[in-house]
Amino acid sequence: MPDPSGAAPGLREEARAWLEEALSGEFAHVRGLGGPGREHEGHDLRQAWERHLGKAGWTCLGWPERYGGRAASLEDQVAFYEEYARADAPARVGHIGEGLIGPTILEFGTDEQKDRFLPPIQRGEELWCQGYSEPEAGSDLANVQTKAHLEGGEWVITGQKVWTSLAHVADWCFVLCRTEPGSQRHRGLSYLLVPMEQPGVVVRPIVQLTGTSEFNEVFFDGARTAAGNILGAPGDGWRVAMATLGHERGVSTLGQQIGFRRELAKVIETARSTGAIDDPVLRDRLVRSWLELEVMRLNALRMLRPDPGPEVSIAKLYWSEWHRRLGELAQAVQGRAGLVARSEEGELNELQRLYLFSRADTIYAGSSEIQRNIIAERTLGLPR
Repeated sequence: MPDPSGAAPGLREEARAWLEEALSGEFAHVRGLGGPGREHEGHDLRQAWERHLGKAGWTCLGWPERYGGRAASLEDQVAFYEEYARADAPARVGHIGEGLIGPTILEFGTDEQKDRFLPPIQRGEELWCQGYSEPEAGSDLANVQTKAHLEGGEWVITGQKVWTSLAHVADWCFVLCRTEPGSQRHRGLSYLLVPMEQPGVVVRPIVQLTGTSEFNEVFFDGARTAAGNILGAPGDGWRVAMATLGHERGVSTLGQQIGFRRELAKVIETARSTGAIDDPVLRDRLVRSWLELEVMRLNALRMLRPDPGPEVSIAKLYWSEWHRRLGELAQAVQGRAGLVARSEEGELNELQRLYLFSRADTIYAGSSEIQRNIIAERTLGLPR
């Protein structure tokens, strides 16, 4: 029977068999680790898993073979993501490298940049973070104020980024900054690749509602990177940054849905154990959540074409609103027990963390209000 995803014959079976074997031995303890509000879980184990994936050729499947990929079709990549989810494999620590900066380097990078940066990402050896948002440039990204100038063959960067996911464990950061003095809005921005381990970079974790610190503030005070560590031309950073966001809302969303499916399964399991499944209103909400997740998957599949349409614009709005509703449902199926922490120290269970963390989903990476404006003005052509 043909694979419904259109994957090459045998690839799905190969992935399923490899994952089952790999997650039954040395890496048995990484099953299910990580996810929103749980990024701290087993980080070292998950990074070792990332390197194991890379060594076996299961990272960066769509990349050219020259850079460690398989030149796999989008259908093949979808098949792997689905099998990864079914195996309850851990949340990936290298997803920013593989899903965001890697494809951007493939699109805009020089041969030298590709040879330097892509192989370590594929092997799981270097982790990345995204230096976009600032205190005065969150959803309004064009208001970036971090500055950089050339000095002695290096870019010197000064400014602040905020809500920088995984900056505390990252080796590199791709930084959108202003390199043309006096420029405003989208003009005069450049896209720099900056090493994190240097005297001019300070990372301060932000404690979230969950008590964990996945997000960070990052301060650049004379931080440096080589003059050649720029993607695209100086001043052309906005175009490169928007391309990265396109990758963020493309095939990588299928990887994100791995965690969503796992979370929904936990919510349903809890509803059965608490008896909440017998409440017709809650049961209807569970069914609706499952259906909406299927719609999310189908919308992501629609984006897997060379020139996707308006579905790209609605992706972030859709998944963030859905995930926030899932968090509310996670609390509802627990009943009163969901209101009580496990200990006096405030230890949370998995569904409580889901509820608290998901409150931020409709704010970061572009708030829902901004996303609706983008859809209205740029996709539907409505007046401002």
